[in-house]
Amino acid sequence: MKPFKYLLVACLLAPPVAQAQTAQWKPVEKVETYAISGQTGPELYASIGERGPTIGKSKHRVIAHTNFKLTWVRDYQPRGGACVLASARPKLIITYTLPKPSKPLSAAVQKSWKVFAAGIAAHERVHGAAIADMVRQIEAVSVGLTVAADPGCKKIRTELTSRLSELSQAQRQASRDFDRVEFGQGGNMQRLIVGLLMGR
Repeated sequence: MKPFKYLLVACLLAPPVAQAQTAQWKPVEKVETYAISGQTGPELYASIGERGPTIGKSKHRVIAHTNFKLTWVRDYQPRGGACVLASARPKLIITYTLPKPSKPLSAAVQKSWKVFAAGIAAHERVHGAAIADMVRQIEAVSVGLTVAADPGCKKIRTELTSRLSELSQAQRQASRDFDRVEFGQGGNMQRLIVGLLMGR
C-alpha cells in the first residue's frame, strides 16, 4: 500500500532562541483525536486515509497535523516622535490532531499500533516545539523595535509585518525540509507506516 502524502498545518521549524531573550510564557498544548476503524494494520491505515483531517484548499487528507492559534498583546509607545514596541506578549495555543482506533485491538495489533501512534505523536511534538521557537523569535525581533518619525505608531506595524513575513517564509521551508527527510526513503515516518502495515 503506497503511503499517502503527509502534510502539516503551520509546521514551522526554527533554531532555539537564547533563554535571555524570551519572556516567561508557555504555550498551551491540546490533543484532539479522530476515530478510525479496523482490526489490522492495513485496515487502520486505510481508515486514516479515508477519515484523516483535511488541510489546505485541496482538502488533502493527512495522517495527523499540528495547528496553532497565536495572538499578541503589544504595547506601542510614541517616544520623541518615534514609536517603540515596548512589549509583546504572546498567547499560543498548539493543537495536535491524531488518529485513534474506535474499538479495542488484539494484543498483537495493539502493540504495533502503540509504536505507530507514539511515533506520530513524537513527530508532531517536534513541530509543536518549532512553533514555540518561532514565536520566541518573533518576540525577540519585536520587543524594542523602534521606527523614527512615527508618532502615530503606524509605520512600525508595517515594518514589523515585513520582518515577521521573512521569518515565517524561512521557517516554513525548514519545516518542509524536515518532513521530506522524515517521509523520505528509510525515514522515520516511512518506517512507522511500514511497521504498522506489517504488524511490527
